[in-house]
Amino acid sequence: MAPDLRQLRYFVAVAEESNLTRAAERLMISQQSLSQQITLLERMLGVKLFDRGTRGTKLTDVGAWFVPEARAVLDRADETFDAVARVARGEIGSLRLAFLTTTANYLLPPVIRAVCQRLPGLKLTTEETTIAPLVEGLLKGRYDVAFTRPPLVDGLETRTLLSEQVCAVLPEKHPLAGRAELALGELADERWVLTPRSSWEPWHRAFDSSFRAAGFTPDVVHQDASVQGLLGLVAAGVGVTRLARSASTLRRTGVVFVPLAGEFVPTEMVWLSGNTSPALHGLLDVVTELAAATDFTKSG
Repeated sequence: MAPDLRQLRYFVAVAEESNLTRAAERLMISQQSLSQQITLLERMLGVKLFDRGTRGTKLTDVGAWFVPEARAVLDRADETFDAVARVARGEIGSLRLAFLTTTANYLLPPVIRAVCQRLPGLKLTTEETTIAPLVEGLLKGRYDVAFTRPPLVDGLETRTLLSEQVCAVLPEKHPLAGRAELALGELADERWVLTPRSSWEPWHRAFDSSFRAAGFTPDVVHQDASVQGLLGLVAAGVGVTRLARSASTLRRTGVVFVPLAGEFVPTEMVWLSGNTSPALHGLLDVVTELAAATDFTKSG
């Protein structure tokens, strides 16, 4: 049978007070109970820790050696109990974050900065990726949370962080480049460059709906899976495309972003349904508060 933490605390209190009566008052227990526990501790260890006499309670040589050891055990126990409480509050742990490539440039810096400041005990790993592996990674547990755009798939929970204007992206010398705003239907006769349908079918179904509402089917003359590639194609005069306004930070020359009337796209924080990780929910709370106070598209 090994001593318990309570007995170690009693022992340290007596050692510090050198008096059973004062130690019992400090511990708020009876002197008799304290004396019994010290005697029991000595029996468990098979050593004498104190010499008791009329002038008080004095540590033996073994007892004096044991004091710092007992304190170290108690300090370690307190640290462990505190750490358990912090884990339960989501202040300690590790999380794997995925950022859609087109959101990383403006979301990753403020999100990581806020989490590191508010939850310094969290260990974060980050990865930029495209939409299909991002969703697969969430569903298969490779990522804990992702920052991306809808629509997604069943089995995921989402929280909207911001809503962005969707823009027509035109070559800088395009006749409509000087407009303050465009209706999508005004681009019906243009050649288009878009991502391939295989890159993420749910997005393209949403695109189809928008184009049908505008009264046309786009003439897609070239496809590229990356936003940087699409911007390069537009700058080269191959065609026009449509992107969230924040994509304008990825290319400063050769293209013009003109808002499309009434078209907006949200950016969402996404995680696997049923994930009860305290660390995850601590991060969700921090980022939600950050989103309420921050224009992410201007903060990266």
